Amino acid sequence: MTPPRLSPRPSLLGIFGHPDDESLLAGGVLAQHAASGAATAVVTATWAPDSHRAVELADALKVLGAERPRMLGFADARIPDSAPGQPRLCDAPLDEVVELLVGHIRTARPDVVVTHDAYGQLTGHPDHVRIHQVTVLAFHAAGLEHRYPQAGAPWQPRALYAATHPHSGIGELSPLLTRVGKKVLSVPDEFVTATVDVSAWCDHKWRAILAHQSEAARERPLPGLLARLPEETRRKIIQTEHFTRLTPGPVPDDPHRLTT
Repeated sequence: MTPPRLSPRPSLLGIFGHPDDESLLAGGVLAQHAASGAATAVVTATWAPDSHRAVELADALKVLGAERPRMLGFADARIPDSAPGQPRLCDAPLDEVVELLVGHIRTARPDVVVTHDAYGQLTGHPDHVRIHQVTVLAFHAAGLEHRYPQAGAPWQPRALYAATHPHSGIGELSPLLTRVGKKVLSVPDEFVTATVDVSAWCDHKWRAILAHQSEAARERPLPGLLARLPEETRRKIIQTEHFTRLTPGPVPDDPHRLTT
């Protein structure tokens, strides 16, 4: 399927815990924005920039039309050797992580920032929860000239969204995750302010997910679980992305796009 031509969309910065989160949670929206000519970038909190996961991330972002990876280089909470010699993200001083994110926000100068929800997504991974917390703080600090002045000139994005999953949208995902012993944490449907149909970008999104080859080859990670599904079932799962607006501002008139 050839994606439709789009009117310009706001520039977008995704801030996520691990390589592959960007593709799984917002791959369609990233591809959609890039197709419209908007600048798109992703900050990834964990794994070393010289790791195999960093190479996979670069390949995924290329598929999605985003800029080169921006990696904070902390260790995954559950894989300490993911960044040898570096602290786990969960152990790093909060102020240090916030300052790093402020620097990336001020450099990328996005209109919209997208991150994890307060649950840390469906499975409640501690790195996802931590990134949600520090992104909220960094979003507000980035526009204040006397907060982290060494991190660059102030820039205030206009909207902050959390990628999330409503109760009504986990039908296919729930048994998939519980079967391998994972949690399923979803939110009431009314918490969702934007439900984006990314079916036109499904092929891009799936190729980006598959770019994370090491995860797709394993049985428990979501890329691996999705890779073992029939195409029709997999497409049904990945063709819709849900978001909650976390900042004051208008709820989108068009529920199929993020707005500023």
